[in-house]
Amino acid sequence: MNAPAPAASASSKGSARKEVGGKSAGRRVWFDLHSWVGLKLSLFMSFVLLTGTLAVLAHEIDWLLNPQMRVQPIAQRASWGEMVDAVRDAYPDWTFESIDRPEAERFAAQASMRTPQGRLRFVWVDPYRGTVTGDTAWFNAHRLLRNTHRHLMMPTWLGVPIVAALSVPLLISLISSLYIYRHWWRGFLTWPRRERPRRFWGDLHRLLGVWSLAFIALIGLTGVWYLIESLGGDAPVVKPPSASHAVAVRADGAAVDRAVAQARQRWPGFVIEGVVPGGKDGTVLLTGQAAAVLVRPRANLVAFDAVDGRWLGARDARALSVHQRISEMADPLHFGNFAGFWIKLLWFAFGMMLTALSLSGVYLYGLRIAESWRSAQRKRERSA
Repeated sequence: MNAPAPAASASSKGSARKEVGGKSAGRRVWFDLHSWVGLKLSLFMSFVLLTGTLAVLAHEIDWLLNPQMRVQPIAQRASWGEMVDAVRDAYPDWTFESIDRPEAERFAAQASMRTPQGRLRFVWVDPYRGTVTGDTAWFNAHRLLRNTHRHLMMPTWLGVPIVAALSVPLLISLISSLYIYRHWWRGFLTWPRRERPRRFWGDLHRLLGVWSLAFIALIGLTGVWYLIESLGGDAPVVKPPSASHAVAVRADGAAVDRAVAQARQRWPGFVIEGVVPGGKDGTVLLTGQAAAVLVRPRANLVAFDAVDGRWLGARDARALSVHQRISEMADPLHFGNFAGFWIKLLWFAFGMMLTALSLSGVYLYGLRIAESWRSAQRKRERSA
């Protein structure tokens, strides 16, 4: 039979209580920090999160609002050159700046045009039939939501750092929640209890939190990057090859199609997503996606002379510096615009969860204050 363990000394008991108390005090500090950050910035944070969430599907919102953007798919496809010619024929007095691929199969291609008065408008082209479906204003739902989310309709030098600075308290909330919520990894399948409002909203807040952890980290880190860029840490811009003509030269549809054919021959893995059919320096630019993952279309490009169709050079996103790659990755990761509609829909769902997480935290804090007030009121009544 084993001998009984010796009784713990008074000093060891005191050390244990101090250790337990230290852990509890530490968690309380994290809890107070979490509550303070969430409460003080709750309305502002929720507004920015909501506008950003809606901005994820801003193109789809515009598609619903503007019939010019809607097309019916058929088997044939118009070439880039045919779409360029269709736009120029429909708006001969407007300046053609660029044309971008459709967002999805029922979307029209978007041509950016400038009127003789200098206003920017979008002209929409059926990518199957090569016909113009109409034009719309530059300031649409997409621009409203993006500008509101990005810089609050303020000058960008002021608005961008204000919004991007929210990434810091967002990451503080993330880190503090891991200290507050013990064994948080067990909460993925813990359904909210309905015994009383405070318990229900507390459980719901934790459930939303654990499912949003990775997304909060992603949004917070990309937000920090936007803050760094707004404060002068943006990546250097690599200028594309240029024809450097003395006068503006713009390629017609046939020249654009020759450039597209040559680009596909020289760079088989290059998927064209945008065309700039010439400009002040007479350069035709083709932008798109290739082997590099998670970059904006502008990161890969091919340049041609608009006069003689001469190949001027190409830029492969894989050759960019680490600094430039981070810059090109930030937008696709922040808005989920890198793998089609379903990924954007997933980003939208997580964005709504994050917005609900922010609002539920405020409501939960209000319930806690109200419960404390009622408890104090009952104590006063009993002592009276």
